[in-house]
Amino acid sequence: LMIGGATTSKAHTAVKIEPQYKRNQVVYVPDASRAVGVAAALISDEQHEAYVARIKEEYATVRERVANRKPQGTPVPYEEAVKQGVQIDWDNYTPPAPTFTGTKVLDQYPLEKLVDYIDWTPFFISWDLVGKYPKILEDEIIGEAARDLYANAQTMLQKIVDEKLLTARAVIGFWPANRVNGDDIEVYEDTSRTKVIARLHHIRQQIRKRGQEESPLMSLADFIAPKESGKIDYIGGFVVTAGIGAAELAQSYEVAHDDYNSIMVKALADRLAEAFAEHLHARVRKEFWGYVPDEAMGNEALIKEEYSGIRPAPGYPACPDHTEKDTLFEMLNAESEIGVQLTEHFAMYPAAAVSGWYFSYPESRYFHTGKIDKDQLASLAERKGMSLDEITRWLRPVLLEDN
Repeated sequence: LMIGGATTSKAHTAVKIEPQYKRNQVVYVPDASRAVGVAAALISDEQHEAYVARIKEEYATVRERVANRKPQGTPVPYEEAVKQGVQIDWDNYTPPAPTFTGTKVLDQYPLEKLVDYIDWTPFFISWDLVGKYPKILEDEIIGEAARDLYANAQTMLQKIVDEKLLTARAVIGFWPANRVNGDDIEVYEDTSRTKVIARLHHIRQQIRKRGQEESPLMSLADFIAPKESGKIDYIGGFVVTAGIGAAELAQSYEVAHDDYNSIMVKALADRLAEAFAEHLHARVRKEFWGYVPDEAMGNEALIKEEYSGIRPAPGYPACPDHTEKDTLFEMLNAESEIGVQLTEHFAMYPAAAVSGWYFSYPESRYFHTGKIDKDQLASLAERKGMSLDEITRWLRPVLLEDN
């Protein structure tokens, strides 16, 4: 059993999954491109025994380390945590209005516009070459392999762009919105705010870490003007893909017994999708929402996320609840508009896709919610209209150990 995905980890696999899995071995695979090597080791008569023994020993060490870990902080009652959120002077801030409300589809988006936005460091990591681009190209140990891989990637990327072998599509949207109930965001049909079309449910930090007694316990909802402020705020959403055609292209290489280029296609499609998200967010800031029309920022600054506003993705640290993708996809009508689907486990297909929310508040920032306690879990279940068992299933990775 191979485990992977945005909210999985080696520690979670070792502590929660391996002790319960009795059929054979479970292995955490941090990136899909590594799955072939892991699978080969597991089915190999020569490698299987030694490989499994090494994994078991490694995971036993992880479990021991986790068991001996000292608590990082103290849980704060959920109602109190809400009161300790980010404090914003909404009386002296007017949220900017986007240039349109509703949705906009961008089809057949030019791939050549995305190339300069590619972050190459994760590309090398997906091939087990760990190092920051471009320094990795001059690394004494892996530099030669990195240069060869990069050259091959450039050749394939040029072929994809020139021959339009992949299709990039996006749908974005903006809607009037206000914060309600502490950690929820009401989304409205128009600025009259008479018709609620969706409610977004966010998670709040609940662990007070030692030495950070004065720090706020953040929720993404903090960055939207509360309804009682009287201010009309806005929230944006997006789904982008650069993976239309990727599965077929990769399959064509597999049929030709060219696994290397099959994996290369998938890795580049992933990078192009992330680049599309970065490029489109820049257009949102400068054009579609237009709250920083004169922004001039290089790729390195973009990678470091030095821009104004954020685009957190459901399933990632600031909003770890994957089920919120359902609401996002419904608001954007993503499947009908651009052909991106959600699986029953809230993965996206095509795999080379990115989705998330747009927040414009200039001091909004990314953060890690950390673990949450059972009182917040119960509140979330009630607000989302889900049973406690169901919400526990989806949020188990972020629950305190004694829940």
